[in-house]
This record gives sequence, C-alpha cells and structure tokens, in this order.
Amino acid sequence: MSSSSQPCYFGIDVGTGSARAILVTADGEVLATHSQNTKTWRSPDDSRIFQQSTGDIWAAIAACVNKCLVVSKVDPARVKGLGFDATCSLAVVDDEGKPVDVSPPQHGQQWGSSSLRTSQDSFVPNIVLWADHRAEEEARTINSTGHKVLDYVGGSMSLEMEIPKTLWLKKNMPDLLFSRCQFFDLPDWLTYKATASTARSTCSLVCKTSYIPPGVAGSTIGWSPDFHQAIGLGCLTDNDFHQIGGVPGKNGLVQVAGQPVGQGLTKEAAADLGLLPGTAVGSALIDAYAGWVGTVAAPATNEPGSANVSLASSKHRLAAIAGTSTCYCVQAQGGNDDGVFVEGVWGPYKDVVFPGFWQNEGGQSSTGQLIDFIIETHPATPQLKAQAEREGTSLFALLDGILASLAKRHNASTLVHLTRDLHIYPDLHGNRSPLADPSMKGIISGLTLSSGPEDLALKYLATLEAIALQTRQIIEKMNSKGHEIDSIYMSGSQAKNETLMHLLADGCNVKVLIPEGGGATAVVKGSAILGRFAHEVSDKRAALATQGDVTAAGWEDRERLWDLMVTMTKAGHFVYPSGNESEKKLLDAKYRIFLEMIDAQRRWKKMMDEAMA
Repeated sequence: MSSSSQPCYFGIDVGTGSARAILVTADGEVLATHSQNTKTWRSPDDSRIFQQSTGDIWAAIAACVNKCLVVSKVDPARVKGLGFDATCSLAVVDDEGKPVDVSPPQHGQQWGSSSLRTSQDSFVPNIVLWADHRAEEEARTINSTGHKVLDYVGGSMSLEMEIPKTLWLKKNMPDLLFSRCQFFDLPDWLTYKATASTARSTCSLVCKTSYIPPGVAGSTIGWSPDFHQAIGLGCLTDNDFHQIGGVPGKNGLVQVAGQPVGQGLTKEAAADLGLLPGTAVGSALIDAYAGWVGTVAAPATNEPGSANVSLASSKHRLAAIAGTSTCYCVQAQGGNDDGVFVEGVWGPYKDVVFPGFWQNEGGQSSTGQLIDFIIETHPATPQLKAQAEREGTSLFALLDGILASLAKRHNASTLVHLTRDLHIYPDLHGNRSPLADPSMKGIISGLTLSSGPEDLALKYLATLEAIALQTRQIIEKMNSKGHEIDSIYMSGSQAKNETLMHLLADGCNVKVLIPEGGGATAVVKGSAILGRFAHEVSDKRAALATQGDVTAAGWEDRERLWDLMVTMTKAGHFVYPSGNESEKKLLDAKYRIFLEMIDAQRRWKKMMDEAMA
C-alpha cells in the first residue's frame, strides 16, 4: 500500500486550557499536530469558580482537525477513525443538546441573571471545570453517608468529581431547568457531539459518576439508587438515571475504551471537522487514562528487553500525566472483588480501560499550575522574563542556569544541597491524594528577605522537590496496599522539565520513562490509538445493539487494543536514580519534613477550630 493511501487516525485531546489534534499513521508516525487555546470563565467574587464552554471547545477542536488536514495534505477519505480524551469536567446540556449556563447566581439574583458572560462572549459557559471547587459542602454531605460507593473512590469522594457538582446544581438550579438537563463527563459529551449517541464510557462513569460495574460489590445496574436518594439526588432515579447515562441494557449503553460509538461521525460533525460521515469514533477516555494508553506500552532505547511487556505485566508501570495537575494511573488484574483498595487514592476502578482489569488513580491538584504560581508571583520574574526575551531563551533555561551557577559557587555536589533550609508543602489547591483533603493549604519554611533572581530559582527548585516528594508519598501508599510499581511513565508538558524528572527518579527511587518527543503528544496519541481500534472493530458496529453484545465484544477484543498500544507507541528513554548517597540522605530528610508539615498543619487547623468554637 502506497504511503499516500495508508489509513490515518486522529486523536483529540481537550486539556484544561487548550484543545489539540494529532494525525498519525497506523504505526504511530505523526503527520500533523495543532493546538488552540480555549477559554475559562472565572468569577470575580468567588475564586472557586472555573467554567468552560462546550461550544468554544468544539470550535477549537474543529479548527485543530482542519488545520492538521491542510498541513498534512491528507485526503479526508484516508482518515478511518478518531478518538477523544478530555478533562473530567461536567458538561451540562438540555434535553435537546443545547448548552445550559452553569454560572452561580450572585447577590441574591435569580438563576441565569448573573452569567459570567460578557457582551463579547458568543459561547455559553456550560461546563463546570474539574478544578472548580464550588461543591465543597456537597462533597461533605456525600462523604458523611459512608455508602459503599465511597469504597471505590479511595474512601471519600472528591469535590472535583461529577456527583458533587451535579448535587450543587440540583440545590441551586430551578427544579424545572434541572429536570431538563443531561449531565456528561466531558469526554462523553465529545462523543455525543460527534455521533449523536448518548452511550457513555466505562471510564467516565466509573471514575467520576459513582457507577459501580455490575458484578462488583453486589451491583446489578451500575447505579445505587439508595445512595442517590440519601444525598439528595433521588430525582435521577425517576427516569432510570436517564440524565446521567441510563441503566445499561435498559435505557443506556456503556462501552469500554475505543469501542465504536453509534454509527460514527454524523453529517453535521463531519462537516465541522472536514471528515467523512460515518468515520469511526472510539469510546472516549478521561485524559489521564489516555496518557496511560499512550505511554505504558513504550519500550526504552536505553534498556534492552523493555519492549517485552504484556498487558498483565503493565502493573509495574505508573503512568504520570503531568500538566496543570498531575494524575497517576496504575493497572492491576483481578476479578469482581479483587481491586486494590488504597485510602485517599481514587479507585479501585474496574474495566475503565480493559475489561477484567482495575485501575487506581492518585493525583496532585496543582503541579504545573503551582510552578507557574510560584514564578508569576515572585518580584524577580519581570526582570528574568525581560532577560529571556533579550537573549532569545526561556525563563526556565535561565532558572536552570542560575541554579547551576549557585551550585558551583557553593561547591554543592547536587542541586538539592542548595535548598537544605528551604521546604515547601505544595497543596495550595487542596490535596487530592493520598490525604483526600481539599482544605489543605501550602506551606513555605525558610523564607528570607531575598527577592532577586537567585531567590526565585531556589523557590522554583524547592517547588519541584515538593512535587517529587508528594509523588513518593503516593507511590509508597499504593505499594503498601498491594501495587508493585517500579517505574513512572511520563506524559504531559512537565515531562520536558529535566530537573523535575531527575528529582522524581531520585526522590521516589524509581526509573522514569520520558516518551518520544518529551511527552507533549503522549496523551493525544493515546486517543489516536482509540481511533484506530474503533476502526478495526467497526465491522461489529451493527452487532453491538445490546449491552450484552458490547460487554462480550470488549472481552473478545481487549488483547487487540494492547497490541495497538505496543505497535503505535514509540520508544522513549529512562532517567535512572543517580545513586548519589549524599543527595539521597537529603531527600530522605526533606521527605520526613514534608510529612511533618502535614501533621503540623492539621494540628494548627484543629487549634484554630477550637479557638473559633
């Protein structure tokens, strides 16, 4: 087959601040990639509010896909499949699919009268972004129930998940408007927009929407009506959970990763994307799990034999998807009651990528965002930005240069020696794992009156150390409960940060795989793999009429999806622990201090609560 007629596949990723598309060949070669920023609405009165728009996101996706087609000069007829991933954000539309504004009412006004939109906005902010923390009270209500669904989200449900957000909307929206809404995890809204099918992905339902797959913990329909009644969402049971996806086999369809959704692209969606109607669309994944798909089958150029990994042996590889926040996903095989239960770590989630396998997901709510915050709020940043522009380099390159110069001046054998008296606890946006405590705050110990570039460089380094030490805490907690993690497989923008990668290897004492190209495309390539899988099994599309058919096909085809991951994932390279004993002692001491800062903060909070009472 000539290269000009080979099939191609699109992967589409919706991150926190942008949408990306990638066009790849069947062996994973990149033909084109393009990204476009998306808008986030913030409230001037409430820092917890983060909202986006499905209309804005779809327009950005369409622009990215069309740009890739132009740049690559690929005939749309060659594009045989596409896959989606997105952040775990709550998209709200009415029963006709039109966006519903989710802006909170302000100053006693009625719903809808205090929209965050300006006269220049053409899109409705109908997405409650994952980072939106308005549902803190609702999360407390949910967690006070002690219901069994909490066992499958690490013991407590995060306010970043969809059920607390939906409960907040139920409490604040007019009842009639709420009753007309459909609620989608954003990855599932994308396949709905593309295909007009309301089928949901196992990934979104299990990870974010309190769904327990039938057969697990006595579940029969996936949903737990007594749970929804107890928390104040009993209305969802009235129509067999139609508003959040329905009951599988009755009024809903639940698919595992990459299974073909509906009849492929609708005419309208195909016209938007510049593709052909009927092009196969794979059941979507949350972005973290697309990163897992796009990395964990990668061999390493500097480790012979690393390509010989099976689906079952992937359990040793922790995928870290690091951008604004960081998610840590690891897989384990088992039956209906064999998941690994880790308090404070989300899951165990069954069947979210492969049938018969479980996933656990740890996370840090703010990592890339934290690094940016430390830099942007420092008084020396404008000076360094101006210098970087003059010299045609990056701010991060200047910071690395300053640290190298400081190490030389102080005869420090490693960078960690520079921050022996500077310690940062990183939970400025609450703790996702393993404390599952959104009330946690950040701490800095070791402040001086310095405010110049060297001080910024040291605080930047201490921030990277804090991220690495919290990663160690998450891995230790996972391994203590039964996981066997010996390596981290990176994806996302932070994979390009060499200093952080070395700190992860040394701080966690594991090898760290950096994907081809530095990890920037690993997540979106994971979605492209889903697109190819959907195309290859799309001959079964007509037969996937019932939930039983869909479930059976998922088991039948699961090894094929793994084979595609092996085929389409390019080799990366390992960063290994340095073995420097002096640095290890310092990092171990810093880790003990890190843990003490958690205990101290909790003691201080208790003291203040008692004083306030």
